[in-house]
Amino acid sequence: MAQEDIFKKIVSHCKEYGFVFPSSDIYDGLGAVYDYGQNGVELKNNIKQYWWQSMVLLHDNIVGIDSAIFMHPTVWKASGHVDAFNDPLIDNRDSKKRYRADVLIEDHIAKLEEKIEKEVAKGRKRFKDAFDEQQFLATNSRVAEIKDKINAVHSRFAKAMAESDFEELRQIILDEEIVCPISGTRNWTEVRQFNLMFKTEVGSTADGATSIYLRPETAQGIFVNYLNVQKTGRMKLPFGIAQIGKAFRNEIVARQFIFRMREFEQMEMQFFVKPGTEMQFFDFWKQTRMAWHQALGFGSENYRFHDHEKLAHYANAATDIEFHLPFGYKEIEGIHSRTDFDLSQHAKFSGKKIEYFDPEENKSYTPYVIETSIGVDRMFLSVICHSYEEEKLDSGETRTVLHLPAALAPIKLAVLPLVKKDGLPEKAREILQQLKFHFNCKYDEKDTIGKRYRRMDAIGTPYCITIDHDTLKDNTVTLRDRDTMEQHRVDINQLIDIIEDKVSLTTLLKKL
Repeated sequence: MAQEDIFKKIVSHCKEYGFVFPSSDIYDGLGAVYDYGQNGVELKNNIKQYWWQSMVLLHDNIVGIDSAIFMHPTVWKASGHVDAFNDPLIDNRDSKKRYRADVLIEDHIAKLEEKIEKEVAKGRKRFKDAFDEQQFLATNSRVAEIKDKINAVHSRFAKAMAESDFEELRQIILDEEIVCPISGTRNWTEVRQFNLMFKTEVGSTADGATSIYLRPETAQGIFVNYLNVQKTGRMKLPFGIAQIGKAFRNEIVARQFIFRMREFEQMEMQFFVKPGTEMQFFDFWKQTRMAWHQALGFGSENYRFHDHEKLAHYANAATDIEFHLPFGYKEIEGIHSRTDFDLSQHAKFSGKKIEYFDPEENKSYTPYVIETSIGVDRMFLSVICHSYEEEKLDSGETRTVLHLPAALAPIKLAVLPLVKKDGLPEKAREILQQLKFHFNCKYDEKDTIGKRYRRMDAIGTPYCITIDHDTLKDNTVTLRDRDTMEQHRVDINQLIDIIEDKVSLTTLLKKL
């Protein structure tokens, strides 16, 4: 099945099973805005807890804050967002649709990379066990031709982006014969800039109102609170400040479900260090963050680093952690060395002295910053995409299952009476009452036990227990594993220890 078709099924599955709904669905939705349903919010909260505890609980020099969405408008002048937070946009005259020029080119490069993957798949099918992928990639003439094409386009693209050369971006689109996905034509306008910040007003009257912005990132809330946290927490370098919160960007080309949205959530940590040590900590956080992702068990082959060729105005080093989604390798986290740009800018614009007094050197200086920034929604999507499977069973049936990491699963355990009589529902409720204080459980007595198992598989519930007539005699239940579908009898008094060890966030954190 084509990856595009698989992704459509995943999107449909998310709505059907209470993970993600279009916002304002009864009014036909609002473009690029989504709501998280009853299972989605649990999965999302578990992802956030995994991140928060890995940052704040496991590091004694990292603390958390929760800053406001509304901030003084000068914050965004100081940060450069008012003048430089722009996307290169291009319109197709036939479809009247607007696109980001850089995204059109990136998608074109991704399609070329997919051609290489198809060539590899053909080689693997042809040579079977004798297939040597590295040798194939190095010697196949068709692959070499595609690689040369990718390198040529990428070189032009990187140079154009670095120089903000909009004419060259348009020329690349024309030279590569990139068409509008809607009209199929190449009737493009010139490329121009568009600021991504949402603007609103604060004040009781129109004349007295002050123009402010919805924050396009959460990082600035950390920077403007640097002095507050450092002084009240008596923090010593190096130290970090973590935050989870909403951000807003007026994305013109918002697409690919929840991958690119106008209202989204970020998990960011700004790590303040002594100037001159930033590259040491940049490398440290690269490896630390990659380990966090790989601890979920999705396979190291699905991750890669992508170093930035064009650095942001505030950075001296930057890399992305990319994950293999159904539509290619895409960024889910960024690690940036932001130098002292942010603190220096806020000191300049506020007139406040924002420095750190180093008792060892007996002098003050402006710290440098290493940033780790991950999109909650993108992380959510990567977890769902990798976990989704339509599994062919020995019986010939197909079951849809989410192989979610147990610690992230919305429901940890389903409690299922075999039948709705003979005292089994009462016994099941009694067991549920004991277990619900330890992890999120769901009670279900409707339909056959097989259908109930399938419903639990579809939302990623790691374990089900079935209460049958033997339960009333020997105080045991049938424990079923989601992934293997194996079942065995377990004493009720052992359930908490057995299941908690498997589904606890602590167990996941200990892998780090």
